[in-house]
Amino acid sequence: MFKVLTEPSTLDYNAIEFNQVDNDQFLPAAKESIAQAKSEIETIKNSTDHPTFENTILALESCSESFDQVAAIFFNLFSCHADDKIQALAKDMSQLSSAFSSDLLLDEKLFQKVKVVFDSMDSSNYNPEQKRLIEKTYKGFVRNGALLSAEQKEKIRSIDQEMSQLTPQFSENVLKDTNAFEYHVTDQEKLAGLPDSSIQAAKKTAEEKKKSGWVFTLQAPSYIPFMTYSEDRSAREMIWKAANSGACQGETNNQDILKKIALLRHQRAQVLGYKTHADFVLSERMAESPEKVYQFLNQLIDASSTAAKKDVEEVQAFRTEMGSHEDIMPWDYSFYAEKLKEKKYQFSQEEIRPYFQLENVVEGAFTHAKKLYNLSFKKRSDLPIYHKDVDVFEVSHQDTGDFVGLFYTDFFPRSTKKNGAWMTNYRDQGLRQGELHRPHVSIVCNFTKPTDQQPSLLTLDEVRTLFHEFGHALHSLLSQCTYPSLSGTHVYWNFVELPSQINENWVLEKETLQDFAKHYQTGEVLPDAMIEKIKAASQFQAGYFSLRQLNFALLDMEWHSKDPSSVGDVAEFEKTATEKTSVLPRIEGTMTSPRFSHIFAGGYSSGYYSYKWAEVLDADAFELFKEKGLYDPETAKKFRENILER
Repeated sequence: MFKVLTEPSTLDYNAIEFNQVDNDQFLPAAKESIAQAKSEIETIKNSTDHPTFENTILALESCSESFDQVAAIFFNLFSCHADDKIQALAKDMSQLSSAFSSDLLLDEKLFQKVKVVFDSMDSSNYNPEQKRLIEKTYKGFVRNGALLSAEQKEKIRSIDQEMSQLTPQFSENVLKDTNAFEYHVTDQEKLAGLPDSSIQAAKKTAEEKKKSGWVFTLQAPSYIPFMTYSEDRSAREMIWKAANSGACQGETNNQDILKKIALLRHQRAQVLGYKTHADFVLSERMAESPEKVYQFLNQLIDASSTAAKKDVEEVQAFRTEMGSHEDIMPWDYSFYAEKLKEKKYQFSQEEIRPYFQLENVVEGAFTHAKKLYNLSFKKRSDLPIYHKDVDVFEVSHQDTGDFVGLFYTDFFPRSTKKNGAWMTNYRDQGLRQGELHRPHVSIVCNFTKPTDQQPSLLTLDEVRTLFHEFGHALHSLLSQCTYPSLSGTHVYWNFVELPSQINENWVLEKETLQDFAKHYQTGEVLPDAMIEKIKAASQFQAGYFSLRQLNFALLDMEWHSKDPSSVGDVAEFEKTATEKTSVLPRIEGTMTSPRFSHIFAGGYSSGYYSYKWAEVLDADAFELFKEKGLYDPETAKKFRENILER
């Protein structure tokens, strides 16, 4: 009945039959596949054979394949195409998933079998990947309560059930709050300063909403150009406050929800024997402890603070030079910083945008992957998609023709999609039904949409974002592992950003840019002089932007490395927590936490520092490419075999 959700399809490479997916089937499909998994678990538990890797660890790895497929499709759609039905199902699906996980990981009889295999691991002839899976399985049980008393196990189960309701609600509130705002302009004079691309996009949005004039939203392709170029300071202030007070009040208020999430995480960690949630998380990360993370962040804060203050002083002085003696406010910063950059480097973001037509940038990313890893990408218009904006590509080895994976792209904002950009899997690489399968990978972004007058033209930041997420995608596509839970991006969280962040480095290199940076009307390649200006400007305001990232990382750690039970006022907590990383005036009623989906509804709690951590790794790794050659086959082979495939 639920074949489309639970079993491989009959399409090429078992591509998901999105055109057959019925949202009403998710819940019954989940229940049926969980029942099937539980039946297989009973077989594992009741076997009289001595526990081995095959009959215990591998059997557990594969017992929930059908449910994993249902959950992957559902929760990916919840992030990128959450219509009313999907949103209404989210809590039930999360609750089912949490209950199944608890039933599995808190089962004493099952754990004892896993422990037998774990205890004999060193004396057995297992290969390194098998040992890693045994260790990961054992730790998965322990870190979810297997060693606790019956009473403590019930406490963990109760916490996990409550959390399964809170995180989807947090996400839903952020999405609803973002969608609820619009700035409707009917007076053309209020568009002063805005580039044509922004005005055209706002006009198209108005038409879609059946309104006259122009409509601006909090979606990044609308919000960022408005804050950067609009000469209407009062409108900038209004929109900035709307964006930065998101999910702070009314029906979509996340403040109580996030405090509850933080408290439940803390309580869960303590039941498991850890001081805080951060201690629990970081015991399985490269950093190992909150103390090491704080040491790392403080080193960067010391350096970045000085540079950031100089950056702000420079922008303030420039504003004064332009005739305004008021203190610079948060809604002024992007506007004056961009004007200053244009003056210093003699070019603007809008000047280079025509060279970054989305289709050309995508093709450039594919060429980049071909030059580094011999990959080819073939568009498959015959395979089903979940929205008209989605494309799917068949990825193969250029030399052998061997199938590598399916690659989905979803680039434009819509009311059913979360803000931001991310990479995800619909199917992990590895064993499925006893055979090795290649992955189905997707990147989801919110880029500038095409209009009736011009195609989608990206900013340089959007180009970087595309290459960043494509780096994650390559990590999954090139995986050569045996077991899905170890393949692709299933690595230590502060290591997972290395493949994505190193991929951004090529965006500023002439050798890469000349493959795709071509004027959408004339075909002219981005001039060398412009490339030099872009590179010269790449460190502009670097201190300010570094401190901004550290602000987020510090806020994350402050929520999760201490007992949050005493937190009353969220805004006051934020103010104290991020005092040393704040260089612009604080505005009453605005805060970050209620819309900080990365840490309250994603996987980055106690892990936001990973972006800065991985910057150190990627800087070191990219130095070798610069030394040997940006597309040196031997260096690319080493990076692929030692980082991406394992």
